[in-house]
Amino acid sequence: MSVTPSTSKPPASIPGSAAAANAAAASFAALTEKLGYLNAEGLDMVRRAYRYADEAHLGQLRSSGEPYITHPIAVAAQCAEWKLDAQALSAALLHDAMEDCGITKTDLIERFGIQVAELVDGLTKLDKLEFNTREENQAESFRKMLLAMARDVRVIHIKLADRSHNKRTMGDMPRAKWGRISNETLEIYAPIAHRLGLNQTYRELQELCFQYLWPWRHKVLNKAIQKARHRRRDLMQKVEQEVEASFAKAGLKVRISGREKTLYSIYKKMDGKHLSFAQVTDIYGFRLILPEVIDCYTAMGVLHQMYKPVPGKFKDHIAIAKLNGYQSLHTTIVGPSGLNVEFQMRTEAMHLVAETGVAAHWLYKDKGSSNEANANLGNQWLQSLLDIQDETRDATEFWDHVKVDLFPDAVYVFTPKSKIMAMPRGATIVDFAYAVHSDVGDRTMAAKVNGEQVPLRTELRNGDIVEVVTSAVASPNPAWLGFVRTGRARSKIRHHLKTMAHSESQDLGKKLLAQALRAEGIQDLPAQDEAHAQIWEKLLHFTGSKTKAELLTDIGLGKRVASIVAKRLATLLSDMGQKPDALLLSRERFTAHETVSQGSVTVDGSENASVQYATCCRPVPGDAIVGYLGRGEGLVVHTDQCGVAQRLKYKDSERFIAVEWSDEPARTFEVAVVVTVSNGKGVLARVASAITGAEADITHVLMADEVTGQEAFDLRFVFTVRDKAHLEAVLGNLRRVPAVLQAQRIVSGVGREA
Repeated sequence: MSVTPSTSKPPASIPGSAAAANAAAASFAALTEKLGYLNAEGLDMVRRAYRYADEAHLGQLRSSGEPYITHPIAVAAQCAEWKLDAQALSAALLHDAMEDCGITKTDLIERFGIQVAELVDGLTKLDKLEFNTREENQAESFRKMLLAMARDVRVIHIKLADRSHNKRTMGDMPRAKWGRISNETLEIYAPIAHRLGLNQTYRELQELCFQYLWPWRHKVLNKAIQKARHRRRDLMQKVEQEVEASFAKAGLKVRISGREKTLYSIYKKMDGKHLSFAQVTDIYGFRLILPEVIDCYTAMGVLHQMYKPVPGKFKDHIAIAKLNGYQSLHTTIVGPSGLNVEFQMRTEAMHLVAETGVAAHWLYKDKGSSNEANANLGNQWLQSLLDIQDETRDATEFWDHVKVDLFPDAVYVFTPKSKIMAMPRGATIVDFAYAVHSDVGDRTMAAKVNGEQVPLRTELRNGDIVEVVTSAVASPNPAWLGFVRTGRARSKIRHHLKTMAHSESQDLGKKLLAQALRAEGIQDLPAQDEAHAQIWEKLLHFTGSKTKAELLTDIGLGKRVASIVAKRLATLLSDMGQKPDALLLSRERFTAHETVSQGSVTVDGSENASVQYATCCRPVPGDAIVGYLGRGEGLVVHTDQCGVAQRLKYKDSERFIAVEWSDEPARTFEVAVVVTVSNGKGVLARVASAITGAEADITHVLMADEVTGQEAFDLRFVFTVRDKAHLEAVLGNLRRVPAVLQAQRIVSGVGREA
């Protein structure tokens, strides 16, 4: 969503210039005070990185007029709060050196090692590359950053620290940049922070964006909060005192702290649910930090004995953690004067994870914890970025996949073995299958939810037990792309379909070229060996293809005409001394279809992406058919009487090839029929029964919106039949229904035949 920032003045809380405060906070001395957790070697690396960055940025100033080096120092200071290592802090100090100072990756490798250089490179924008649009440039930059982040999560910590400091000092930037940078932060960086559990950073980024995008709304809402806070101070103090007294009586050791919804979250709730400020009741709350997990549940029991809980407002995120690792018990109670108050109960370790997410890994290490679960926070999502990249080389498509996963509102489902899996809200059976394993997704055939058979497009709900039925012969269906929710599933399906289409088109191209070559009197395609290497090289030069596989694929997709390539290949073989076989030449030309330039292709319905059956005429086995090699569409099969095919043949006859049915088709085929009926009660049911009674499956029915008062009207059906004889049997069944006046097959969408 693109939002234009208000043109009114920013609120007083946005500084005109924060130069003095920033200079004090962003001095190297202030940074070194935070580095007590580093050893002497680490401290030395950070000092060297500071000196190198200071020299590289010498003479450069920020918009505020401060020396530019204050910005890298502030970024490194934020990373030090997360207890990142010396390599990450060095990269934070050097993060703009490659982009702004002409320093190369090789320079950084020589001075600071490969890991620091890789971190800086992952953060560097792609300003030097040429892209078609600014959006494409931005997508490629994010792709590079996210992939670097997936390989080393420290990249995103540095990037988020960089963005946080830029937002804090945005008051010094030109107003024209406020909207673009704030929107980008809200849509990309804040969701990434949330996805990785960096909640403190997530909330701060949202607040700063709100402040700059809608300054007047921010100011008004801020005043309303201050007034409400003043009015309700006594009530909140009373609740806190009562809770402390009850917990002391119960012998629970607890640390209580007040909390308040952020202005942005209040604004989003008001905007999304069309509420006034007075209608937002859960602005205030308390956070209870307890020693052990069992104490959290005991504390909730104490609270519910003191106050009446609000139904539906209890959430257990300890038993089932959120996707980003967040754990807490939530409950909302009705306090004094009917004031709703939310309580969050968690342990100290959970609190650390709730505020710092994946950064808790380093903070835990600092405290000597061996909590492996927290060491892997966010890893599953980060790994999925690499999986998506493997199948999606286009930057914009990659970014589209990733955006889907950035802000999931999770549902929690179970495997048949009772393993809990978190899925984004709206996720389907297919998303679940791909989350289990890509092979499971590719082979999904059916599914059961809570023991009942359901369609694959069924959306999952909290608590569902999901069982996926797979088959070795099943494969992804293109229709799945219309309902899958996760980027991982979407990229896996697209990759499989592209690979399958490429492979099938290559096989079809090889068959078409071989047949076209026989029409030139050559029995077989030349082998790809040393003796024929020069011929293939010259043929590829003639067609402009890079490889033989690419050439065959292009022929199968209809991008190149097999007969033209075959004529050139026959000429090259003739130059080498391989003359056409006169007997083969005469036989092929004598038997070839008079309207086509190549031999016949046999089809049976099992070709998937490489062969399409035209919906204008819907050919079925038994029909006389022709094939059209559409440009980039592969082979499209029409009936030879189809009006669309006749027009194409008049304009582009060289692209038509002879096609014939296999003796044993592999599946049923759809056919369209129009049935004219006399109006009467239950006529549709009787007609449908006649179709299914002849063993045909109805896939689509269409009738006029208003048939009341009409003596007769048309029903249009699409159903599947085995062949033309089966179709005739269905039509015979229909004509025997008393209400049916006429039943005819639809050809080319408009014409009819009996």
